Amino acid sequence: MKYKMNKRWKTMLIACFSICFSVNNIFAQAVWENMVEQLLIHDENSTQQWDNLMEDLTELKENPIPINLATKKQLERFPFLSDQLIENILYYLYKNGPIISDKELMMVENMDIQTARCLKLFITFQLPEKEENKPTLKNILKYGKQELSTRVDIPFYTRAGYQSYTSDFILENPNKRYLGYAFYHNMRYSFRYSDKVYVGLTAEKDAGEPFFAGNNKKGYDYYSPYLLIKNIGKFQALALGNYKLNYGYGLVMNNDFSLGKTAMLSTLENKARGIKKHSSTDEYNYFQGIAASYHLTNRWTSDVFYSYRSMDGNIDNRFITSLKEDGYHRIPRDFEKKNNVYNHLIGSNIHYNGKNIETGLTAVYNVFNKVLNPSIRPYNKFYSRGKDFFNMGVNYKFFWRQLVLLGETALDKRGRLATLNMLRYSPKGSFQLVVMNRFYDVAYQSIYARSIGEGSLVQNESGLYIGLETNILKSFKLSTYGDFFYFPWKKYQMTKNGTTGFDGIIQINYSPSYELDMFIKYRYKNKYKDFTPDDGEKTTIPYIQQKWKYQVSYSPMDKLLLKTVIDMVHNAYQQQDPSKGILISQSIGYKFKKFPLQLDTSAAWFYTDDYASRISIYEKGLLYSFSVPSFYGQGERFTMNARYELNEHLIFQAKYALTHYRDRNVIGSDLEQINGNMKNDLYLQLRLKF
Repeated sequence: MKYKMNKRWKTMLIACFSICFSVNNIFAQAVWENMVEQLLIHDENSTQQWDNLMEDLTELKENPIPINLATKKQLERFPFLSDQLIENILYYLYKNGPIISDKELMMVENMDIQTARCLKLFITFQLPEKEENKPTLKNILKYGKQELSTRVDIPFYTRAGYQSYTSDFILENPNKRYLGYAFYHNMRYSFRYSDKVYVGLTAEKDAGEPFFAGNNKKGYDYYSPYLLIKNIGKFQALALGNYKLNYGYGLVMNNDFSLGKTAMLSTLENKARGIKKHSSTDEYNYFQGIAASYHLTNRWTSDVFYSYRSMDGNIDNRFITSLKEDGYHRIPRDFEKKNNVYNHLIGSNIHYNGKNIETGLTAVYNVFNKVLNPSIRPYNKFYSRGKDFFNMGVNYKFFWRQLVLLGETALDKRGRLATLNMLRYSPKGSFQLVVMNRFYDVAYQSIYARSIGEGSLVQNESGLYIGLETNILKSFKLSTYGDFFYFPWKKYQMTKNGTTGFDGIIQINYSPSYELDMFIKYRYKNKYKDFTPDDGEKTTIPYIQQKWKYQVSYSPMDKLLLKTVIDMVHNAYQQQDPSKGILISQSIGYKFKKFPLQLDTSAAWFYTDDYASRISIYEKGLLYSFSVPSFYGQGERFTMNARYELNEHLIFQAKYALTHYRDRNVIGSDLEQINGNMKNDLYLQLRLKF
């Protein structure tokens, strides 16, 4: 029976939850870090997207939304919220009125403590105002918020690419020395008015790139200007400059980040679709031009977009043999590839949002200035080739009681098919069961597609995914999935046709209170890979990867946080000797009560057999930066972070990192080689908010 809760009973119930929701700021920071870690499994296919993910999550954290004014579209930006939980939040607000504190979040149906802990990092409990400031030019200039930040990374060692060489040596070997200094530097300016107007400029110089010198006379190597206007009149979005696009489930268009397979089942759904500003330092995954989203009616929305941009690539006569995605311009060879590829893109999306159905149609046409023709390799026979590409896809989502059926089906200009379909069952209680299948034709071609899969391309793959998420006891949460995949054609480092594989995870979280959070995770992957024995020929056999992770975060007293992580790896070709590794990390964070300073320090010890058993860990970094270093061999890692808030306008952050190896006297290779067994870096950031 539905009823409106009496205010007196509402207040009493809120008080009942006050004990379990008492939390200090430093533990909230640990929640943020744990959430980011669990969203990412450190797959080799997603590394270039980490910066985009961190950029979006950091912006949401720095600019929390008023939960009592939140729309469905705003809540869909949080990857840890399922469709059902979003509906439950909106229904709770409709039935009971404003949520007045974080203690009330647990009263939302199906809300568990882990999700509530994540959500409260991104929201405020501001009550609805009678009249919002209208977005006139006067109000925009008066109430807009500005931020200017700058960051510099300083290495205390010399890589081979910065060594001093004779003029004759450089003349004969021009690509043996970097053209610029060893410092990394960026600057960001942003202006924001409510959630309606965003203006900004991001500028970056990578380490080794010239700055106002040599081949770069314009200062920074990369500039990203953007203007995004949202929710003004009939316009849902209007973007000028650099922007990103994400439609359907990525089979036609997605140059935004894609979380793919994680321990959180809710991330499988691509909810945050549409037009977004590009303000990160990612120099490849963006468009440049204009894009607009317009409300045709209450149910129908139409998007149109056009982009013209230069890209880096290898040119051989009339052909583009490869696109360069790393954004580095540090040696003469890099400048030979800079901005010599041009791409025109035009497209449209029309979307219908009904009560029990959502559907959309996306069409994209893009053309290069030359024919894209990658150098022939056994594994890339069906890679995208040609001068122009056309893709069209239909995405759909049907709701029926506790069932949700969703997916997308797309075709390229030659009629090749890619389809992904998912059935989600969410009865009452914190229980989710997901079954998903995907089929990506071996020759499906789309330049800007990115979706869920074992491979990095939407091509040459089919699979069946089954996932389960449930609260098994009051404070325990189980998340698990199994993904069975099949590659009809060869893959990189896989010269055999018709290979199969399995990828699975089981994770148990234990969170009895805000002061204690713990999880243990096991991942198993069986995937074919080329192997060449010492006395034999190359063959393709199963390669089995096993990973264990245990992590506990505990706040025994106000302003103090302790965190322990144990990672173990066991990788081996079938019937071959394994490559094993272990990493143990301990971190301590403390926020001073009477001094605006927070210190975080960590120490890690690692021991692995070789590079095959390398271990990646998440490290606390500066704002907008994502740090996931990998370690192999034997050694230690030490970091120290400091955050000092002089006042509400000026914030200074610093990080010092030291890595010591016990099994080598040389770190890295080629231009990145360091003579010695230690590397230490200093990262500095200054932020001005006004």
